[in-house]
Amino acid sequence: MVTRISKSPEETFRLASVLAIQSEPGLIIGLIGDLGAGKTQFVKGFAHGLGITERIHSPTFTLVNEYRSGRIPCFHLDLYRLDSAEQILASGLEQYFKPEGEITLIEWFDRADGIPISGRLLKVRIEHQSETERMITYEDSGA
Repeated sequence: MVTRISKSPEETFRLASVLAIQSEPGLIIGLIGDLGAGKTQFVKGFAHGLGITERIHSPTFTLVNEYRSGRIPCFHLDLYRLDSAEQILASGLEQYFKPEGEITLIEWFDRADGIPISGRLLKVRIEHQSETERMITYEDSGA
């Protein structure tokens, strides 16, 4: 496990951007954190690091946004409105938990407990430390 302290939203953006530069297809990033912790800011930075040019916003109501303008296609899921693995599967999102030539970022990943995953999983927990400071913990399951 690796822990980083981000002192601003801009720093969270930069940390995620650097991670994206080093990332390969088949990666799932499971983002865990309270409302306002910085999950979407992390996704914005990650997308920037992949060279994605589209506007990045949380797919709270659409459940998934697909971005294809970067060096690796990227899927961005938001599970906030779903309460269980059954609801996630009924929503037709199972395919995004098995990326092959893509990367999937999943906000509210803790709600996906029980969903089968293939590929490398990196859990990213973002916790409030103060108004602007966040503790970001990376837990890599390996390939």
